[in-house]
Amino acid sequence: MIIPQNIRDGIRDSLWETADELGWSSLSDVERSRYYELWTRDPAIGGQLAHFMDPRKVRVYIKDSLIKAYERNRLSESEAAVWELLRVPAPLNGVCHVYIKPHGRRLEGGKVVCWGKSRDWKLILMATFERGHAFSDAVPYGVVLWETGQTSEPRKRSLVKLAAKNLGIQKLEWME
Repeated sequence: MIIPQNIRDGIRDSLWETADELGWSSLSDVERSRYYELWTRDPAIGGQLAHFMDPRKVRVYIKDSLIKAYERNRLSESEAAVWELLRVPAPLNGVCHVYIKPHGRRLEGGKVVCWGKSRDWKLILMATFERGHAFSDAVPYGVVLWETGQTSEPRKRSLVKLAAKNLGIQKLEWME
């Protein structure tokens, strides 16, 4: 399947703009599913893509190739906020390792920092813990969670804070 670059880029840009307007990271799975269905049926999106692939694969392509890239991009763009929330100077050259799933960095000196959506808090805390113990000088230092509605209640946040504390994560912050 080869989609011409100009068509792919046009569809991607349109979807990403719509996702920004919708506040994509805060949508429930049901709401997201509804948009995947709408986009798949939209002649300007799914209709164009169906010319280059099996129409049954359009929805999966939109979800796995275009929207996942959107979410990774938005998380990467927000890295500066991570350092600010954790009150850590932004590393200029002091990054030993860059992580993608979930996003994170191991800094010179061993601090491991990870971030992502609050709906994925278990994955993010465990990744921070594991990465913080993968090297002898590493420490699970900080986590920033983008609130998606999954941990907005005080009771749920208390659970997340307790888990982070038990895993030895030194700092935990939320981005609203």
